[in-house]
Amino acid sequence: MVGSLKNWCDTKNIQPGGEVDDGRRQFRFGIYPGALLGDERGILHPVRPDDPRAVAEALDELQGAEGEFLVRVYRSFAATVAAPAQTPDGWEAYLGRPGRKVDLVLQFREPTGGRDGWESFVRGQVRELGARLGSVQICEEPNADLPVLDGSIPGVREALVAGVVAAKEEVRALGLSAAVGFNAVPTFGPDAPFWDALGELADRRFLDALDYVGLDFFPDVFRPVPAERLAEATAWVLHGFRHGDLPRAGIGAGVPIRITENGWPTGPGRTEQAQARALEAVVRAVAGQAAALNIEGYTLFALRDADSRGASLFHGFGLLRDDHTRKPAFETYRGLIAELGPRLRAGSGS
Repeated sequence: MVGSLKNWCDTKNIQPGGEVDDGRRQFRFGIYPGALLGDERGILHPVRPDDPRAVAEALDELQGAEGEFLVRVYRSFAATVAAPAQTPDGWEAYLGRPGRKVDLVLQFREPTGGRDGWESFVRGQVRELGARLGSVQICEEPNADLPVLDGSIPGVREALVAGVVAAKEEVRALGLSAAVGFNAVPTFGPDAPFWDALGELADRRFLDALDYVGLDFFPDVFRPVPAERLAEATAWVLHGFRHGDLPRAGIGAGVPIRITENGWPTGPGRTEQAQARALEAVVRAVAGQAAALNIEGYTLFALRDADSRGASLFHGFGLLRDDHTRKPAFETYRGLIAELGPRLRAGSGS
């Protein structure tokens, strides 16, 4: 992938960290405030419990004077088995600040693929959270076929379409401002069937209900990218998503993109200083493409490490170590939110 980036970007006239020329564009930031996460085998529990006071203080500092800040929360539906618990537990304590909203992810985890009760679940979640909702994401990575992700569940595309329509109908009925969408991971190559299959299901009701599409991507985590080409790689993925994936499902350029999960973990061979540099490079590259690609926000994964001494890539995604002390990337993200959050300004790209 890396070897082809420069030629591809040159042919598309992509500037990896280009200037943001729309000074009026709103750009929302957020974060997953927990430490529990899923790896390729299952759920990875943090070695230390959350300290709600330390988490709340960190969120307050990150938000700063930003008018809106999203807290990412995951809840799951399953009719025939026990659904996973919501994560993070106790997130309600983090909503005290004005502008603090829930970025709610409703996972479809029914192993049979049956949708009995799914739409009622979606509507009930919207009613329960009401005005606390900033956004509702239907399904979690429905094009990723891994055990902890919704792409491994049969019928997930049908659940996605039905869930988006149900959530938007409930949002409208209640007079809420919450945005409704779904997310996906990048696809590399034309043979991935998800987008064409979704396009066959994407009727007018679905497209009318769709307020955004989220992108989960992790450059230089699962596929290595040289540090000096990280911004270029980010731009390459963003353009591929906008111009390659979304049109195959009939999703036009007027539907905004949000970065719904992105991060760079520390660990063996991956220093805290490099994490801070990677975060700045990626966020500035995203901001640099915001006007051209209609990107309206960025959510970081995650606030805290699961295990700061762990050897797995999944152990060290946090801005905080597992004891809640801060890595250098914490201040990097705080500064980026302060600079870019209220409005993207011309000249803010690197």
